[in-house]
Amino acid sequence: MQQGASSQSESLSQTDGHGQSQTQSWSVTRLVFVAVGLAIIVRIFIFQPYNIPSTSMQPNLLVGDFLYVSKTSYGYSRASLIWPLTKIPVRGRVFAKYPERGDIVVFKNKKDGNRDYIKRLIGLPGDEIFIREGTIYVNGVAFRRDYLGTASGYCDGYLNEKIPVYRETLSTGLTYRVHECHGVQGYLDTKGPYKVPTGHYFVMGDNRDQSRDSRVEAEVGSVPFDDLVGKAQRVMVSVDGSKGKPWQFWKWPSAIRNKRVFKSLSP
Repeated sequence: MQQGASSQSESLSQTDGHGQSQTQSWSVTRLVFVAVGLAIIVRIFIFQPYNIPSTSMQPNLLVGDFLYVSKTSYGYSRASLIWPLTKIPVRGRVFAKYPERGDIVVFKNKKDGNRDYIKRLIGLPGDEIFIREGTIYVNGVAFRRDYLGTASGYCDGYLNEKIPVYRETLSTGLTYRVHECHGVQGYLDTKGPYKVPTGHYFVMGDNRDQSRDSRVEAEVGSVPFDDLVGKAQRVMVSVDGSKGKPWQFWKWPSAIRNKRVFKSLSP
């Protein structure tokens, strides 16, 4: 009798342990699903991470910058969703808020396979824009442009130590630097006039001679409001690829650009 009771007690103990194991497994699984669900919701509705692969926004954005883009800044459209939801045939925006001149925006470029582009917003709907020797005129008024000297940067795929740098200032007081690696005689430095259509925006890269943007109608052209993904807000971390790749964590101390960590992109 005592042995039977002992065996029964042991059997009950094993069954209870198995039940606890199942409960713990379900708790972990549920936690994973909740975490993934929250991550998807945040990415769809609040912000989305991006990394900078090209020099078109140099010197303000560098190759290796990892930044986040606010989707709440302009409201939500098909472009705000994540793939494959971006292929849903819907039009318009909800909770729409309009961008401002000078914003750094991410948009879907339909002329390049719906890829994500990042540029600075220069022209608003209805604006007339032309560029003369690098100076931008909007509705006949020139952006202020001050020469700052030269700096090191990439031009035509090569590191150039003497790229002309200008400070561009908008009527709102927003100021930022631009690179002109071909001086003011690049093939895109005298263009226009362009008339920005209703519901569209004119964008340009800050690295003026190394950017495919609204100045090239066949490749980008004016950007529809519905194609805006969001506003670039802040660099989270920046990795100098010449010193180490993002996955080479043992090289991070020397590869991370410390001065760019959590760098704000807003005025």
